[in-house]
Amino acid sequence: MIPTKEDAIQLLEWASECNPGSWVNHSKVVARAAETISKKCGLDTHRAYISGLLHDIGRYDGTRDLHHVYAGYELLKSRGYSQIAEICLSHSFPYQNIDEYFGKNDCSQEGIEVITSYLSKSTYDDYDKLIQICDAIGTPEGVTLIEVRIMDVIRRHGFAELTLQKIEALFDIKMYFDKLCNMSIYDLFYDEVRDISFR
Repeated sequence: MIPTKEDAIQLLEWASECNPGSWVNHSKVVARAAETISKKCGLDTHRAYISGLLHDIGRYDGTRDLHHVYAGYELLKSRGYSQIAEICLSHSFPYQNIDEYFGKNDCSQEGIEVITSYLSKSTYDDYDKLIQICDAIGTPEGVTLIEVRIMDVIRRHGFAELTLQKIEALFDIKMYFDKLCNMSIYDLFYDEVRDISFR
């Protein structure tokens, strides 16, 4: 089950009240990017938009790192949104290993076990990959180059054990969507990407 756009927006507004921050605008940019790319390559635009809007919803639970992945999964699963709940687990891991995560592992043991089990057993579909790439090009200010976003994250969180593998996986996903769209996905956001030097 996937929430309606109205319900998803209300949920994000509630989460923003719980923990205001730039992550909210980031989520909106990821949703818009996912909708745009999905329309170009023939995916379900509603599912793409909602997945992008709620991928970081676990940040409602305070300023946390890895915990937000598990918190979002638990929140959406409890509301019956299992498809979108799994996006919360997959979006931070284009290379399917928990050690690739940028930032602190502040999950409970239960959360670590859920994430690890999911990553070891799942096969990513186009929506998992779509949100991973949109998360990698979406800033609170708009769409940018993967390199710009990654450098910002590394500057704030440092290198993870598998950072290079994660970067390679992201560029592979970009190439995958370039082929699906029959164009560079950056061209879908030409004005935003062109103006990155002014941010």
